[in-house]
Amino acid sequence: MKKTSADIRASHRDDLKPEYAFDYHKARENRFAGQADTTRTVVVLDAELSAVFATPDAVNKVLRALVKTMPKRPADTNTGGKARRVG
Repeated sequence: MKKTSADIRASHRDDLKPEYAFDYHKARENRFAGQADTTRTVVVLDAELSAVFATPDAVNKVLRALVKTMPKRPADTNTGGKARRVG
């Protein structure tokens, strides 16, 4: 007799233990942590926004259009871009 998807799901539930013992002494650091792209910023969208923007490209497209509409601020050449302290 062929197994149905319900039978397969039931067998997977039986494989789960109520608790797993993890030996932290054998743990290794994340080998992928150093490979992160430091030129990008990760932003978490609220649920209602993520429903509208399904892909990162969609978010970037709208943000680029928004940036084009913003007034340009003159660069402060005297302070090297840092805020000046008044007083």
